[in-house]
Amino acid sequence: MSLKVLLLSHRFYPDLGGIETITEFLADSFSKAGHEVHLLTWSKDKTGKTFPFAVIRDPGYRKLFQEHRWADIVFENNPCMRLSWPGFFFDRPNIIGLHTWISRTNGNISWQDQFKFRWLKRAKQVIACSDIIRSKCWPEALVIGNPYRDDSFQILPGISRTHDFVFVGRLVSDKGADLAIKTFHILFNKKNERKEFYSKPTLTIIGDGPERTRLQNMVSEFGLDKHIIFKGSLHGSDLVKCLNLHRFILVPSRWEEPFGIVALEGMACGCIPIVSDRGGLPAVVGDAGLIFKTADVNSFASAIDQVLNDPLLEQKLRDAAPARLLRHQQNVISKQYLDVLNNSVENFSLAL
Repeated sequence: MSLKVLLLSHRFYPDLGGIETITEFLADSFSKAGHEVHLLTWSKDKTGKTFPFAVIRDPGYRKLFQEHRWADIVFENNPCMRLSWPGFFFDRPNIIGLHTWISRTNGNISWQDQFKFRWLKRAKQVIACSDIIRSKCWPEALVIGNPYRDDSFQILPGISRTHDFVFVGRLVSDKGADLAIKTFHILFNKKNERKEFYSKPTLTIIGDGPERTRLQNMVSEFGLDKHIIFKGSLHGSDLVKCLNLHRFILVPSRWEEPFGIVALEGMACGCIPIVSDRGGLPAVVGDAGLIFKTADVNSFASAIDQVLNDPLLEQKLRDAAPARLLRHQQNVISKQYLDVLNNSVENFSLAL
């Protein structure tokens, strides 16, 4: 049965980020399954890029009403009341996806967050991207993990892993690049220093942000300029090639990551993830990575030391990666979302 799907997302291309990527994935999946998809977003675009589905940007009141009247089902990718409020006037099944916390950055619940919780009550189905989001935001939600781009992030033939550790992320405090630098400073000052490991650059930092200068100064102060290098922002094939050069990916987030897709992307390129123990990261890496206590550089250093000194552990973690990745491949996640979409419409029709 072909459906008219109205997909709502505050942000979309050319904005870049996790929610934008997931929104495009959902729109593509629904469209490839034979459904007609209209995507509403506030993000404006001057590039003229086209998609295999309709993208309606910055809609006015009249257009919002037209689109909600047109739809067979409405899918909000994260609560977006400014786009979804006309749904009050039309009896349509609706699904809401949760990809982040419903709270302020300090964890407090504001009146806006209280309103979002009320908004979730009207959904026929709520989908959480991780069990930690489900348990803390909406216990009745169905958990469907995020996909990684398995058509791009993969192990490339003919590339040797000549580098050890890599960090990928915005250079802001929440992402913890400074923790990685401080941890390597601890490792370099250990009495049982292993010359063969420390004789080459051991950490590559990929990304940019407001803290880059401070981080570069920290590296210089620690005397690690020959061992920690900054690559700036990398995207597409350049990022995939760089990840394929490394053995391990570090994800030392201070912030509770709702999911942590960067760990999957690194794993898909053959990197073993070493991640902090808060948020969705531990569940993402499972038995294919190591977990350390958030913001604890000694715990971080211990995890790194552990895997470097135990080749059998490293191989065990690598062997666990394919099964972990399989459950997050695009076709697997797409089917789960499509099942929810079709079941929601069928159950709605039966209830009429």
